[in-house]
Amino acid sequence: QVQLVESGGGLVQAGGSLRLSCVASGRTFSSLTMGWFRQAPGKERKSVAAFRWDGIRTLYADSVGRFTISRDNAKNTVYLQMNSLKPEDTAVYYCAAKTRYSGEYDFWGQGTQVTVSS
Repeated sequence: QVQLVESGGGLVQAGGSLRLSCVASGRTFSSLTMGWFRQAPGKERKSVAAFRWDGIRTLYADSVGRFTISRDNAKNTVYLQMNSLKPEDTAVYYCAAKTRYSGEYDFWGQGTQVTVSS
């Protein structure tokens, strides 16, 4: 099993920045693909970014140019640096993990709220 704990959310003005952190335990961190997702009230959960076990990084549509995903395997932590935040970014942000053999994300954190005011 993998346990994930997110932190770093909060209230920020439009144009500001936040850095989210996700600490993993219960499994060798370097063997996992890590992802960030977000879900606004009444909306579907959407992919934000991913950092695959072999180092391949992916940013999804609205993240390009504003967000950066990184990881520190020594600290079992993945980060999401968010710059130039917009009100549309307001959502609960979730950290997720899967093994190299999984087609779906298997493990999820409880989420951290990000609210961007205009």
